[in-house]
Amino acid sequence: MSQPPQVGETSRVFLGMGTNLGDRRRFLVEAVAAIPELRAVSPVYETEPVGGPDQGAYLNIVVELATKKSPGELLTFCRDLELAAGRIRVERWGPRTLDVDILWIDGTTVDEPDLTVPHPRMLDRNFVMKPLIDLAPDLEEAFSASGYDPDSAIGEVTSLGVL
Repeated sequence: MSQPPQVGETSRVFLGMGTNLGDRRRFLVEAVAAIPELRAVSPVYETEPVGGPDQGAYLNIVVELATKKSPGELLTFCRDLELAAGRIRVERWGPRTLDVDILWIDGTTVDEPDLTVPHPRMLDRNFVMKPLIDLAPDLEEAFSASGYDPDSAIGEVTSLGVL
């Protein structure tokens, strides 16, 4: 990993987004449109839910942004995107209109009660890693060295093309 960014410095950030309620594609399109520092959007992947109660299939994407926001500010931003999509937190890993997770911030690690970066379960989930590697092939070797193995990661993914 590179040196941690200094306050006010721009960081490369990857956010994972998933939705399995309502107009799934619309929730993703509206969330992406609300990101001012957007640099790239992965293809859309559909996957069966992992863990939690019985529920419908998810649409998942990863977005890349270049931002000066701190990890805490990013977390607030992610929760604001979820609220704008009408997300109500009822059941852990339950169905949702929109879930937005901070996956990776170049050069930064966070280990706080409400935020862990890199995302603690991302290497185990193909529905996160496939679109992330689509956007950041330069990080694939580091992810593999950290334990990512697409053959043992959870979640079959089907590409649905661009958002």
